[in-house]
Amino acid sequence: MRKKTIRDVDVRGRKVLVRVDFNVPIQDGKVVDDTRIRAALPTIQYLLDHGAAVILMSHLGRPKGKPDPKYSLRPVAEHLATLLGRPVKFSPETVGPQAEAMAQALKPGDVLLLENTRFHPGERKNDPEFARQLAALAGPNGLFVNDAFGSAHRAHASVVGVAQYLPAVAGFLMEKELDFLGRLLTSPDRPFVAILGGAKISDKIGVIRSLLEKADKLLIGGGMANTFFKAQGYDVGDSLVEDDVVDVARELLESAGDALILPVDVVIADRFAPDAERRVVPVGNIPAGWRILDIGPKSVERFKAELQAAKTVFWNGPMGVFEFPRFAEGTFAIARAVASLENAVTVIGGGDSVSAVKQAGVADKITHISTGGGASLEFIEGKELPGVAVLEDK
Repeated sequence: MRKKTIRDVDVRGRKVLVRVDFNVPIQDGKVVDDTRIRAALPTIQYLLDHGAAVILMSHLGRPKGKPDPKYSLRPVAEHLATLLGRPVKFSPETVGPQAEAMAQALKPGDVLLLENTRFHPGERKNDPEFARQLAALAGPNGLFVNDAFGSAHRAHASVVGVAQYLPAVAGFLMEKELDFLGRLLTSPDRPFVAILGGAKISDKIGVIRSLLEKADKLLIGGGMANTFFKAQGYDVGDSLVEDDVVDVARELLESAGDALILPVDVVIADRFAPDAERRVVPVGNIPAGWRILDIGPKSVERFKAELQAAKTVFWNGPMGVFEFPRFAEGTFAIARAVASLENAVTVIGGGDSVSAVKQAGVADKITHISTGGGASLEFIEGKELPGVAVLEDK
């Protein structure tokens, strides 16, 4: 990785402002999934072990630029304290007199978590004054560390703006994400097989084009496959289709040749409901009023055959509506197939695919699970991520 990390700078005696991704689910005042918090622990612990005082900032949910108790990070501070085994101070404001006083009082080894950055209207606007106030909390000898890859594609004040006022380097999670995803783009072991799913192709056209250039095979499932089926002239019944990009799908099919592989059979439902009637049919045999909600068993076998020899796998997006158990088997079968590859580097690109490998019970057998769905897709597409661009080069 060409960016400086916390290993490349002296943090002893400094206040370090760290952008983390603590956008975690909270129910009844308790964190119910702490995966993202745990992912930030190596960076936080390293800074503490090397004599820094740590000021953490994150967004949570979409509170629309004003305080909302439902999106407070206070429960996260309590949970983080148990994970670190030390007190975590909590500032009930993001910037302002109280945040300033608490930051000023920090000693090496102390941890302070600021309230939700999105409680401030300047966050999403990348307002320079809000960014300056955040940066000022770290003092004249401060340092900015971005460890929130999941937010690196957003040009927000806590991601990009603070780097105008403080030296900026990557944390360990950011470094790991850039290393694994960067390898997919520059030097994947081959064969390299990519799998894309999810509902739409419209927001993944750039990713599809990029993967068709870089991967040996691209397997397509989920709702996005329906638009390709329509481009091939198949009737897809009441299935989700993006009519405005059927021509793009047709062009992608023509340019991809045999590199792009679609399902050959599908699981259909008579309505969009968890208890809908279910049938397996060949592609093109969808009765009127029925819709595709999963890939079928022959498609699973076809995809598994392509994965068998893979040395690198990237997967983003489920193969069907896996939230409904009756239509989850295609997604879970692919999750198990990817996890079973013993000599391959397997990368899950965030979002619903992460939930899928966890629910399938195989998350521990995946080489790298990305913490950023949108960020990982933009990176794979070849876009420069604003939160990475502002970090200092080695």
